[in-house]
Amino acid sequence: MEPGADPDAIRSEVESEVRTERERALASGRGRLSRFVTDGWRFVTETGTDTEPLWGTREQTAWSSGESLMIVGAPGVGKTTLAHQLILARLGLADSVLDMPVAPSRRVLYLALDRYKQIARAMARGVEPEHEQRLRDGLAVWQGPLPATLDKEPDLLADLAAAHQADTIVIDSLKDAVSTLVDDALGVAYNNARQRAIRNGVEIMELHHQRKATEGAPRAQKPTLDRVYGSTWITSGAGSVLFVSGEAGDLAVTLHHLKTPTGEIGPLQVIHDHERGTSTLDPALNPVAILRQGPDGLTVRELAMIQSGQNNPERSATEKARRTLDRLVRAGLADKAEGTAGGTGGGQQARYRASVRHIGAVS
Repeated sequence: MEPGADPDAIRSEVESEVRTERERALASGRGRLSRFVTDGWRFVTETGTDTEPLWGTREQTAWSSGESLMIVGAPGVGKTTLAHQLILARLGLADSVLDMPVAPSRRVLYLALDRYKQIARAMARGVEPEHEQRLRDGLAVWQGPLPATLDKEPDLLADLAAAHQADTIVIDSLKDAVSTLVDDALGVAYNNARQRAIRNGVEIMELHHQRKATEGAPRAQKPTLDRVYGSTWITSGAGSVLFVSGEAGDLAVTLHHLKTPTGEIGPLQVIHDHERGTSTLDPALNPVAILRQGPDGLTVRELAMIQSGQNNPERSATEKARRTLDRLVRAGLADKAEGTAGGTGGGQQARYRASVRHIGAVS
């Protein structure tokens, strides 16, 4: 009630004192020594229980439950555009993103830490009037800087999720959530904050930036984890890392899967529609679209040649094509005609064709 008193500052101070007392209480007794301990049988049978991915399939998971997803790239390549589509899908307003299914969420907390008005304009591209109630109920947006950086207050991320009853947090972007990203000690501190929230059942998606590309490096060269800006401990604690390659404003970019919970996804050639805020796979390199266009189907080698752009694809490209086609068969999107062994007339490779059921469904 004092003149000039700041309610937000007082609330922050009180919450800090309560947090300190709580930690002191846990430290003074046996609670902190057994609070998160489970027996071995429950650990191996329940903790790692196989669950459906948040984004993707069990064989190719882009975002796994209980493991953070990090989307990395230069400014302007569509990281936020991709994140917004995932958020809307988590809210049940879409079934899939880049042809991969997305699991629904109860409530998402979006930390719009920098240029939040620009973020609002970008998200508005994919929102329709009929989405109003779902966005009011299912999406909370924090605008601007946090009350403290996550390396200083490791419980802040979990506390924010609890305060807003969110089961998913999106951080846009990491540079605004941590004091500095290049210090290994602060990288460990941030990962501590991330893992505390995950332990509380919160799913996390992080948008992050890349290091500057080495001068003279080929644009088409596949990026590696050391291209992600900051301490190695930031990516070490992430479950999945997707890297968007391209130039600011590009309509066509490449999505690389640098760290995988299960099988590697892509590289995917992605086309951004900047007017609508949507992203789709380039049909020229989409294996399902390629199969539909060829009445005689494809062999593993033929798909590898198309996707790699090489007449003599490397073995890794051939094996990736084989896994892709076999996955489509298991998903009911393609049929496989087994090949024959060599003889007088030579052998025949197995051929894959778009399934009749799938062609009928999309035609």
